Amino acid sequence: MSESLKDGTILLSRILLMMLFIIFGWMKLTNFGATITAMEGYGTPLPYLAAVVSVMVEFIFGIAIVLGAFTRPLAIIYAAYVLGTALIGHPFWKMTGPEMIGNEINFFKNISIIAGLLLLAITGAGRYSLDYKWFKH
Repeated sequence: MSESLKDGTILLSRILLMMLFIIFGWMKLTNFGATITAMEGYGTPLPYLAAVVSVMVEFIFGIAIVLGAFTRPLAIIYAAYVLGTALIGHPFWKMTGPEMIGNEINFFKNISIIAGLLLLAITGAGRYSLDYKWFKH
């Protein structure tokens, strides 16, 4: 695989991996009161702080990863965040019926996202990134 194709694929992967988080992070930011209420509904400790963290990670860190800024450490932080959201937001093992099935699917989707984030932490952002501009020249 050519370097250009590899770097283009990493860029596309960063965009696709973060699209969901940026969209929902923006929704959390623009409906912050509802975000706090949702955190309370999940039984999240310190719901206001959890809402701030979720907006920061999903929206701000998501944009940073798309731009390829501090990609490796942010991918690790993101992986931990996504694991936390899987455990708190999708505890399918406590459920039955259709609710269990939907949450089990979302739980394992989160696990799959973690795999992509860990790969990103290993590969780095590639040539089409701020990391490359800042640290390779």
